Amino acid sequence: MNDAEFALLAKILKDRSGLILGDNKTYLLESRLVPVAKKHDLTDLEGLVAAVKNRPSENLLFDITEAMTTNESFFFRDNTPFDTFKEHTLPSLLESCASRKHIRIWSAACSTGQEAYSLAMILKENAAKLAGWRIEIVGTDLSPKVLEKAKAGVYSQFEVQRGLPVQYLVKYFSQVNELWQIDASIRAMVSFRPGNLLEDFKSMGAFDVVFCRNVLIYFERDTKSEVLARISNQMPDQGVLFLGGAETVLGVSDEFKPIPGQRGVYMIDR
Repeated sequence: MNDAEFALLAKILKDRSGLILGDNKTYLLESRLVPVAKKHDLTDLEGLVAAVKNRPSENLLFDITEAMTTNESFFFRDNTPFDTFKEHTLPSLLESCASRKHIRIWSAACSTGQEAYSLAMILKENAAKLAGWRIEIVGTDLSPKVLEKAKAGVYSQFEVQRGLPVQYLVKYFSQVNELWQIDASIRAMVSFRPGNLLEDFKSMGAFDVVFCRNVLIYFERDTKSEVLARISNQMPDQGVLFLGGAETVLGVSDEFKPIPGQRGVYMIDR
């Protein structure tokens, strides 16, 4: 693949998802897009590039974007954010939301659902404190394929071994042949829907907590600023934002400020 072909495909990815593909990711393009070429009856990547140049179908552009934006996820990824949510964020929410007894959480770029379900299990463990409360967890992602898997809540042995405490596996999962399905009571706590961080999401309503982890790192600065501004507009004054360990709002957004002692966690700054 030459530089011009790489640039063309990288532009499609940026325009449709916001993700920036570094020059060193040619191998990633090749490994993920060869199956897309075959799906569309194109002989190879060169054929795919030619099709893109010659009035590409929406289906082809969609499949290219989906193939390049499907990222891995696993339960309780990096642990610390979930410990912080359990030990600091949840107690604060119980106080700040006491009058309405309603908490809304958004798992942005949720992939196959492990992050959203991790939060659901934490809340389920605190059911006594949340008796009479209405809890909503919403997971969004660009890819219909990963959303279907998230809705089903079915994971392989490998997937449940990555980060999931064994006591949660025993308590909240049932084995189905060689797979594991998360309990219906946990699945009922989460709704999944298509969502693109580049597009307007006012219709989703307000969220007390937003997990947008390991996503912004792939965006350029201006896109990060725009996304954070739109997220802040969906949050109340006590809203809490969780970013990935390598991400920050510093120098990118004035909408949030770090919470002292809680790495990667920010609150609305109004």
